[in-house]
Amino acid sequence: MKHFDESEFYCQCGQCGLGYDDMQPDQLEMLDDAREKAGIPFTVTSSIRCEERNRNEGGATDSAHLTGYAVDIRVHGSRERFLIIKAALEAGFTRIGVANTFIHLDSSPEHDQRVTWTY
Repeated sequence: MKHFDESEFYCQCGQCGLGYDDMQPDQLEMLDDAREKAGIPFTVTSSIRCEERNRNEGGATDSAHLTGYAVDIRVHGSRERFLIIKAALEAGFTRIGVANTFIHLDSSPEHDQRVTWTY
């Protein structure tokens, strides 16, 4: 990966051991491509999660974070939000969640495709 370090993709519970090797390779390639297209740094705030961490985060029981198909990227303001979403679409992401402070990028084949939602 050109724009990320493996350490950015560990479950934040600090105990389960899930990490970079548990992320979906296609997801990571798309994320790196999106970062390149956006031309701005991406800060990963959440990636793979164990069930306990997902529960603590309030994640859905079938969250794509559980299977390494989702990441959340910190966002500061409307311009950054636009650049990240535009780049994510160009990179092939088909599931995008939009919040005030982050963008959820997801490529789970098990979930509804071509959707966008807000938090």
